Amino acid sequence: MTGKRDAASGEERIIDRLFRPIAKHPAALGLRDDAAVLTPPTGHDLVLTVDAVVSGVHFLADDPADTIAKKALRVNLSDLAAKGAAPVGALLSLSIPANTGDEWLELFARGLAEDCKLFECPLLGGDMTRTPGALTISITVLGSVPSGTMVQRKGARAGDAVVVTGTIGDAALGLKLRRSPDNPALARLGQEAKEHLRRRYLLPMPRFGLATAVREHASAAMDVSDGLAGDLAKLAAVAGVRVTIDAVSLPLSAAARTAIEGDGGLLETVLTGGDDYEIVACIPENRLPEFRAAAAAAQVEVTTIGRIEDGEGMAVIGPNGQVLKLKQASFSHF
Repeated sequence: MTGKRDAASGEERIIDRLFRPIAKHPAALGLRDDAAVLTPPTGHDLVLTVDAVVSGVHFLADDPADTIAKKALRVNLSDLAAKGAAPVGALLSLSIPANTGDEWLELFARGLAEDCKLFECPLLGGDMTRTPGALTISITVLGSVPSGTMVQRKGARAGDAVVVTGTIGDAALGLKLRRSPDNPALARLGQEAKEHLRRRYLLPMPRFGLATAVREHASAAMDVSDGLAGDLAKLAAVAGVRVTIDAVSLPLSAAARTAIEGDGGLLETVLTGGDDYEIVACIPENRLPEFRAAAAAAQVEVTTIGRIEDGEGMAVIGPNGQVLKLKQASFSHF
């Protein structure tokens, strides 16, 4: 939202009215320059991550604009939490179709402002354009960790326990419910269960309450974005280990459990559908009690779902004790 433009342009008026009030951090320079300028906290490394969300791919066109803004920010904040980092600020790139009205933009900016305040992640700058294509939002988030302490994927070692926060599969089931409300296993759910799944799809929750514990105790960690099975396969490949998880140990919400009881095939959706934005971490066995205590103190539920072994690859052990054969390990754009 910086750059050389006519001060009287429509873009500048939108920025003045909707986005400049969000960009209160001194580094943003009031969104009146071509770039922001930021001094990293003393003794800390910067952690940078970027994700784009696209209408029809990551959210539905009729999702509320404020929840779209929040989701676009939170999927990036989730990456920071899994690295043990704290937010510093965000850059926004917004490409909007020509028919996007002022009401939508106002609601989008309101949602973004609420989450920038909630997560102490100020808007530092960005860009806004019109597009003949789909609504596209790209947010780059900057975080910080004490120097040399960012938790990478490659640190997993044989003997580590594999733990995951929260519950898995709710968002993927929530999206399936939005797209296929007549799915028999989902249609049989009560209204409270359906609303739970919809909320989890619309608004992920970055697990910053666990960021310090991850940094202090985890040998490896990542957020679950493209599906638990596929993301763990990526971790295994980078670390040169084998990951084995038990399907019966997966933390499931009451809604997800009921849905799977109605259609066992939905277990694969839970494992591979993505959009969980929970943290999956590898914890050495001797650090597990301290990690669990820290999670309890932070009021973040964690569940041990498997283990790291010598070897390679990733396997999910089904309820019958056999390795599940998944059609696709995770969501993929390609």
